Amino acid sequence: MTFYTSSSLYTTHAIPNGIPVRMEEKPKNKMIFLDVTPSRTPKPASPNAVVPMKNNLIDPHIYKDIVYENIKPVFTVLRLMGVLPLTRPSPGVNQFKIASPSVVYSLILYIALISYVLYLSLHKVQILRTAEGKFEEAVIEYLFTVYLFPMLVVPIIWYETKKIAGVLNGWVDFEVAYKDLSGRALSIKLYKKALIIAVIIPILSTGSVIVTHITMVHFKAMQIIPYVFLEILTYILGGYWYLLCETLSVCANVVAEDFQQALRHVGPAGKVAEYRALWLRLSKLARDTGLANSYSFTFVNLYLFLIITLSIYGLLSQISEGFGIKDIGLALTAVCSIFLLFFICDEAHYASQNVRTNFQKKLLMVELSWMNTDAQTEVNMFLRATEMNPSQISLGGFFDVNRTLFKSLLTTMVTYLVVLLQFQISIPDESHSWESHDNELVSNATSSVTETTTTTVMTTIMTTLAKRKKKN
Repeated sequence: MTFYTSSSLYTTHAIPNGIPVRMEEKPKNKMIFLDVTPSRTPKPASPNAVVPMKNNLIDPHIYKDIVYENIKPVFTVLRLMGVLPLTRPSPGVNQFKIASPSVVYSLILYIALISYVLYLSLHKVQILRTAEGKFEEAVIEYLFTVYLFPMLVVPIIWYETKKIAGVLNGWVDFEVAYKDLSGRALSIKLYKKALIIAVIIPILSTGSVIVTHITMVHFKAMQIIPYVFLEILTYILGGYWYLLCETLSVCANVVAEDFQQALRHVGPAGKVAEYRALWLRLSKLARDTGLANSYSFTFVNLYLFLIITLSIYGLLSQISEGFGIKDIGLALTAVCSIFLLFFICDEAHYASQNVRTNFQKKLLMVELSWMNTDAQTEVNMFLRATEMNPSQISLGGFFDVNRTLFKSLLTTMVTYLVVLLQFQISIPDESHSWESHDNELVSNATSSVTETTTTTVMTTIMTTLAKRKKKN
């Protein structure tokens, strides 16, 4: 092997890795490929082009709060109905100001609607005063007045709007804390469900009121507008409650999965402490959700209880005569109200279970033998925090919203139905009363005739005896 000794054959530049490069081995025409897209001439933007919205997964700063954006269709319906006068001066900031266009709009709409409802209710009371019929018919008549009760819930929601705004701002803080901890935005994906609820509920509620108008005799066409509004309000509040509880459930599952992934690393003492702080935020949001809607949903639950009781009683009172066309509206109202009441109780129960039970299961299944002392202490503190911080959704401390509440309401409902049916049975029917009255008149006439005949016979006998005595 021949070696080159002349320094002219080697490069004068720095020798990479200490190995000289021979000039003869270098290719004369070396081709270089660049994996770079050639620059293009920018085209002017079309006026019809759609500008993409900022993505929370790319933008390091949260552009819009994800929870509000997911529930936005239902919030929009509530704001259009004048029920939720919420003000958003900027994305992620929710406020309630008395001197705001939202409050003025809600007040004007409510005054106009309440004036119309008062006129109809006074007209309805006059009908009830002149009604003469059976007890169950009077109860069914009063049911139309009970349908107007949700008008009282609108000022209650105005009073609680400030608390609702605080809960939404708390969700923004939770999103920021989650993004700082996990490095990605919170994924909820409830927008499609919210959009379906915001579109389907007004359609179904309007159809239900129209069916009731067709089947009921005393339900006039001029009463359709307020009843449609109140029907939509009742069921859209149920959809709003479902979305709040579903958001809690989804976030609890997401944080639980991330926490399980964090426990797979060695020595996760710091991570366990951060997830404990994040869970405490989520547990506080679950409690605040119930406190912010305590008075409004207490009223909604009691209203549904009353509607279900009266509707089922109206159906049961017609069993002897058979079901007719007028009972379709009562049956539809009873079924929908029972479904909504169960839905409210079940969703709150499911959210509470996800927020608390899921994390307790994750913590109880942790293998502590391979962890250091600090990590074991943090896990034990996390488990103690789940025990000491209740995550039940309570309506202002009056009662917890869960499946037990639904069972209690059904039990009470059955009791009231039995009392109403017994009261109906104890009232005599008009036909029976007229028959008894006729029988009483016949018996009185018979007894009077008998007494008259007896008196005549006795008088004749005494006269005959007196004549015989005179002859003797």
